[in-house]
Amino acid sequence: MTTTAARPAASQDHATGATRCAQCTDGLGAPRPVVPGSFRARVHANRSVVLAWRIGVFTVGLLCVALGLALTVLPGPLTIPPVLLGLWVWSTEFDWARRFFTTFQRKAKDAWAHARQHPASSVAVTVGGLALAGVAVWSVGHFQLVDQATTALGL
Repeated sequence: MTTTAARPAASQDHATGATRCAQCTDGLGAPRPVVPGSFRARVHANRSVVLAWRIGVFTVGLLCVALGLALTVLPGPLTIPPVLLGLWVWSTEFDWARRFFTTFQRKAKDAWAHARQHPASSVAVTVGGLALAGVAVWSVGHFQLVDQATTALGL
Protein backbone atom coordinates (compact mmCIF):
# COMPACT_ATOMS: atom_id res chain seq x y z
CA MET A 1 0.00 0.00 0.00
CA THR A 2 1.50 3.31 -1.07
CA THR A 3 0.69 6.71 0.26
CA THR A 4 0.98 9.94 -1.61
CA ALA A 5 2.91 12.63 0.24
CA ALA A 6 1.43 16.07 0.04
CA ARG A 7 3.54 18.59 -1.80
CA PRO A 8 4.28 21.94 -0.16
CA ALA A 9 1.89 24.71 -1.07
CA ALA A 10 4.68 26.72 -2.70
CA SER A 11 5.39 24.00 -5.26
CA GLN A 12 1.70 23.80 -6.25
CA ASP A 13 1.42 27.49 -7.18
CA HIS A 14 1.25 27.58 -10.96
CA ALA A 15 -0.45 30.96 -11.27
CA THR A 16 2.78 32.96 -10.82
CA GLY A 17 5.03 30.48 -12.58
CA ALA A 18 7.20 30.06 -9.50
CA THR A 19 7.93 26.44 -8.66
CA ARG A 20 9.78 26.84 -5.37
CA CYS A 21 8.64 30.08 -3.79
CA ALA A 22 5.22 31.54 -4.49
CA GLN A 23 6.35 35.03 -3.44
CA CYS A 24 9.50 34.98 -5.59
CA THR A 25 9.02 36.36 -9.06
CA ASP A 26 12.45 37.95 -9.57
CA GLY A 27 14.36 34.66 -9.97
CA LEU A 28 16.74 35.38 -7.09
CA GLY A 29 15.14 33.07 -4.52
CA ALA A 30 13.41 33.75 -1.24
CA PRO A 31 14.73 36.73 0.68
CA ARG A 32 16.02 36.27 4.20
CA PRO A 33 13.60 37.24 6.97
CA VAL A 34 13.63 40.98 7.64
CA VAL A 35 14.26 42.27 11.17
CA PRO A 36 11.74 45.06 11.93
CA GLY A 37 13.37 48.49 12.21
CA SER A 38 16.54 47.50 10.37
CA PHE A 39 17.98 49.03 7.21
CA ARG A 40 16.80 46.00 5.25
CA ALA A 41 13.27 46.53 6.61
CA ARG A 42 13.29 50.09 5.25
CA VAL A 43 14.60 48.88 1.87
CA HIS A 44 12.06 46.05 1.67
CA ALA A 45 9.23 48.42 2.63
CA ASN A 46 9.72 50.32 -0.64
CA ARG A 47 8.66 47.90 -3.39
CA SER A 48 10.19 50.04 -6.13
CA VAL A 49 13.65 49.80 -4.54
CA VAL A 50 13.71 46.20 -3.34
CA LEU A 51 14.40 44.59 -6.74
CA ALA A 52 17.22 47.02 -7.52
CA TRP A 53 18.64 46.41 -4.02
CA ARG A 54 18.58 42.63 -4.45
CA ILE A 55 20.19 42.84 -7.90
CA GLY A 56 22.88 45.16 -6.48
CA VAL A 57 23.60 42.80 -3.59
CA PHE A 58 23.81 39.88 -6.01
CA THR A 59 26.18 41.80 -8.32
CA VAL A 60 28.54 42.89 -5.53
CA GLY A 61 28.64 39.35 -4.17
CA LEU A 62 29.27 37.97 -7.65
CA LEU A 63 32.20 40.36 -8.18
CA CYS A 64 33.79 39.27 -4.90
CA VAL A 65 33.33 35.57 -5.67
CA ALA A 66 34.72 36.10 -9.20
CA LEU A 67 37.79 37.84 -7.75
CA GLY A 68 38.30 34.91 -5.39
CA LEU A 69 38.02 32.46 -8.26
CA ALA A 70 40.47 34.52 -10.33
CA LEU A 71 42.95 34.29 -7.45
CA THR A 72 42.89 30.50 -7.55
CA VAL A 73 45.86 30.57 -9.93
CA LEU A 74 47.96 31.69 -6.96
CA PRO A 75 48.73 29.02 -4.39
CA GLY A 76 47.87 29.44 -0.77
CA PRO A 77 44.83 30.79 1.03
CA LEU A 78 44.55 33.98 -1.06
CA THR A 79 41.30 32.90 -2.67
CA ILE A 80 39.41 32.36 0.59
CA PRO A 81 38.85 35.97 1.81
CA PRO A 82 37.19 37.37 -1.35
CA VAL A 83 34.96 34.31 -1.72
CA LEU A 84 33.96 34.55 1.94
CA LEU A 85 33.25 38.26 1.49
CA GLY A 86 31.07 37.55 -1.57
CA LEU A 87 29.17 34.82 0.22
CA TRP A 88 28.70 37.07 3.24
CA VAL A 89 27.31 39.84 1.00
CA TRP A 90 24.92 37.36 -0.58
CA SER A 91 23.94 35.92 2.79
CA THR A 92 22.73 39.34 3.96
CA GLU A 93 19.91 39.12 1.43
CA PHE A 94 19.48 35.53 0.24
CA ASP A 95 18.56 32.57 2.45
CA TRP A 96 20.24 30.03 0.13
CA ALA A 97 23.51 31.97 0.44
CA ARG A 98 23.30 32.01 4.25
CA ARG A 99 23.24 28.22 4.30
CA PHE A 100 26.10 28.02 1.79
CA PHE A 101 28.08 30.69 3.68
CA THR A 102 27.84 28.72 6.93
CA THR A 103 29.25 25.60 5.26
CA PHE A 104 32.00 27.52 3.47
CA GLN A 105 32.91 29.39 6.65
CA ARG A 106 33.35 26.11 8.52
CA LYS A 107 35.60 24.73 5.77
CA ALA A 108 37.62 27.96 5.67
CA LYS A 109 38.20 27.71 9.44
CA ASP A 110 39.39 24.13 8.98
CA ALA A 111 41.80 25.23 6.23
CA TRP A 112 43.10 28.08 8.40
CA ALA A 113 43.62 25.66 11.30
CA HIS A 114 45.57 23.35 8.97
CA ALA A 115 47.72 26.27 7.81
CA ARG A 116 48.42 27.23 11.45
CA GLN A 117 49.42 23.65 12.28
CA HIS A 118 51.87 23.60 9.35
CA PRO A 119 53.22 27.17 9.23
CA ALA A 120 56.48 26.45 7.41
CA SER A 121 54.90 24.65 4.48
CA SER A 122 52.05 27.17 4.29
CA VAL A 123 54.48 30.10 4.17
CA ALA A 124 56.71 28.32 1.66
CA VAL A 125 53.80 27.57 -0.68
CA THR A 126 52.35 31.09 -0.41
CA VAL A 127 55.67 32.93 -0.81
CA GLY A 128 56.77 30.57 -3.58
CA GLY A 129 53.51 31.08 -5.43
CA LEU A 130 53.75 34.86 -5.12
CA ALA A 131 57.36 34.72 -6.34
CA LEU A 132 56.36 32.61 -9.35
CA ALA A 133 53.51 35.01 -10.11
CA GLY A 134 55.95 37.93 -9.92
CA VAL A 135 58.38 36.16 -12.27
CA ALA A 136 55.54 35.46 -14.69
CA VAL A 137 54.42 39.11 -14.70
CA TRP A 138 58.02 40.30 -15.11
CA SER A 139 58.72 37.89 -17.98
CA VAL A 140 55.55 38.90 -19.84
CA GLY A 141 56.65 42.54 -19.70
CA HIS A 142 60.39 41.97 -20.23
CA PHE A 143 60.08 39.63 -23.19
CA GLN A 144 57.02 41.43 -24.62
CA LEU A 145 55.09 38.18 -24.79
CA VAL A 146 51.73 39.84 -25.43
CA ASP A 147 53.11 41.68 -28.50
CA GLN A 148 54.76 38.51 -29.77
CA ALA A 149 51.54 36.52 -29.33
CA THR A 150 49.42 39.09 -31.20
CA THR A 151 52.00 39.19 -33.99
CA ALA A 152 52.10 35.39 -34.21
CA LEU A 153 48.30 35.23 -34.34
CA GLY A 154 48.14 37.99 -36.94
CA LEU A 155 45.95 40.27 -34.88
